Amino acid sequence: MKALKELLIPVLCLALVFAGLIAGLVQNSSMPDVHISNSTGECVRVVNYDARFDYTCQNYPDKYNHIWVQ
Repeated sequence: MKALKELLIPVLCLALVFAGLIAGLVQNSSMPDVHISNSTGECVRVVNYDARFDYTCQNYPDKYNHIWVQ
């Protein structure tokens, strides 16, 4: 019984870390990509991965993946 209690805390900590990693991956996978021109520094296009949003170069999201393009 004592061995079970000693094992419980590390297993719970590992489960919390794993749940945090999964939540981060899910959130990051739906973030749009904003393609920025390397030479001009202006937005070229926005790739929306979530159909609920319609972001454009004039309407940036709060968080996005910054991608440099030519």
